[in-house]
Amino acid sequence: MQIFSFKTELWLPQPAERVFQFFADAENLEMITPPWLHFQILTKAPISMEAGTLIDYRLQLRVIPLRWRTRIVQWEPPHRFVDLQIKGPYRLWRHEHVFIQTDGGTRCLDHVKYAVAGGRLVERLLVRPDVEKIFKYRKEKLLENFAPAPAQQHNS
Repeated sequence: MQIFSFKTELWLPQPAERVFQFFADAENLEMITPPWLHFQILTKAPISMEAGTLIDYRLQLRVIPLRWRTRIVQWEPPHRFVDLQIKGPYRLWRHEHVFIQTDGGTRCLDHVKYAVAGGRLVERLLVRPDVEKIFKYRKEKLLENFAPAPAQQHNS
């Protein structure tokens, strides 16, 4: 099985504890997932996030309806967590999230290791472009959500 890697990072102007809390609420995943995926969490809320937590989703990938199940395999608040696909469209999907307090905010690192049926050609032509679009959307939504409040205007 050929394993591919995708890494991205962004800086958010909020403390790591606040950013981690956002990710600790599984319902926020819908907000940062592109609408074209028709993403829906099937696991009944509230979901208690910790090592071993299973979460079921429904989504649509290139018009194909899919079910996806992940397990939180590592949970280290407020620094890091890892989710692993148990059932879904990939032969392997391991997503590590890292939060580093720095420069008055939080550096968020995502490292995904994945494998697909069809190998390099399918990955290059179909999967990688989708993964890049999904994480681009996610980055935009996170920046919107964690933007610093505008400075108060004072009228004299």
